[in-house]
Amino acid sequence: MENRSSAPVMSLGDWIITMIVLAIPIVGFIMLFVWGFSSSANPNKANFCKAALIFYLIGLVLFFLFGGMAMITAMNSMPTSGM
Repeated sequence: MENRSSAPVMSLGDWIITMIVLAIPIVGFIMLFVWGFSSSANPNKANFCKAALIFYLIGLVLFFLFGGMAMITAMNSMPTSGM
């Protein structure tokens, strides 16, 4: 395993290609895992991908939390049938 402190700096072109790949639906999400947990990936890219995955997880939790609250509120405000 290479020394992480001597990892090469990613160039602007490397970051642009990375961002383009991550913008592709499904493929970008899969690449976050591949680059984030690969031992051969640049540590800068790996850390970025891990941070992005954490943000996605936080967003997913908030989505279900607030979406669940909205669903419960909507169901409670629905009129019940008297039949």
